[in-house]
Amino acid sequence: MSEETEQEMPEARIADPANDSAADPVAVLKAEVESLRDQRLRALAEAENIRRRAEREKTEASQYAVTKFARDMVSIADNFSRALAACPPELREAADPQVKAVLDGVEATDRQLMAALERYGVKPVSTENGKFDPNLHQAIAEVPGKGKPAGAIVDVVQAGYMIGDRLLRPAMVTVARRDDTAAPIDTKV
Repeated sequence: MSEETEQEMPEARIADPANDSAADPVAVLKAEVESLRDQRLRALAEAENIRRRAEREKTEASQYAVTKFARDMVSIADNFSRALAACPPELREAADPQVKAVLDGVEATDRQLMAALERYGVKPVSTENGKFDPNLHQAIAEVPGKGKPAGAIVDVVQAGYMIGDRLLRPAMVTVARRDDTAAPIDTKV
């Protein structure tokens, strides 16, 4: 054996029966077979782990590849929402047929955009339960609670979005103050 081979596989060396008269050649060969079997099993396990890791990374890469694009698209969705909110239902009913047609087109485009985002795993962050979650929501102000408990979401200023199980953008919300009569705490010293 060459010196390199002996360094790479020290357990694969066979005892020389001439130098070691007490060594049983069958026992030595059985030990070598067991050692090689162990190496083979370890190599197979490592290959399986690498395959699983690569599969997981591939799935994540495909699921989150559209993240930058989705961030840009949710900004467009915000603009559609603002455009629709600018025309209250009362004004819409009294508007010209052409204006109603434009608003209907904006609504249809907004629905189509939201459906396309949803197909790629982008979903709005839920604010329905009214409970503030710092992992999903960004509090931008404390306001009077309007009958809601302290720390509850009072109003959603900007919708938040998830992509898969990751936060794409937090929802910007206002939360109820602890005490409606208390003045805001001055943090400047």
